[in-house]
Amino acid sequence: MQTEYSFNLYNSLAPSGTVIALKKVLPSHSGAPVVICIGSDLSIGDSLGPIVGTLLKEKLRGLNCYIYGTLSKPITAHEVKYLNQFIKSTHPDNPVIAIDAAVGNAGDIGLIRICKHGVKPGSGANKKLARVGDVSIIGIIAEKSVFNLSILSATRLNIVYRMANIIAEGVSTYIMDNLQKSILNEDVSEA
Repeated sequence: MQTEYSFNLYNSLAPSGTVIALKKVLPSHSGAPVVICIGSDLSIGDSLGPIVGTLLKEKLRGLNCYIYGTLSKPITAHEVKYLNQFIKSTHPDNPVIAIDAAVGNAGDIGLIRICKHGVKPGSGANKKLARVGDVSIIGIIAEKSVFNLSILSATRLNIVYRMANIIAEGVSTYIMDNLQKSILNEDVSEA
């Protein structure tokens, strides 16, 4: 059974819904998640991941968490080829949240989807890359078309940025809650 949660970027409860969805799709006993933010800063539509990564780095500065893919160091299709092996060797026991932009139906633009499976980066550009992550968060930024590559450049930055803020708020809250919970569990076990 595939578990999926969707939130519209105009829904004021989307950040808290993101936290609740992550709590449902990630095991509660898991360690700090690794967050992979996929995309490029060369195209507005494809910049969702790097914007989220940059926002998360700012929100979670100084905390023990792993975030890959920012505006200054994006994870693009070229890096995705090597990503799964790197994550397995560097973070073998951590759950992985993969964040990426996607194209979809016209009525789905502005939806943020959280799924209990990884993401296949580059699918909208007809790239055949391996699935990344245990959980995916995708933002539908444009309508699916035969011209997907040009649509990514014609996407409104406002939509991408609003979705990035919602995703970053939800993921950072989830990670902070998870870190607090593990600290409380350590304190209880020491007492």
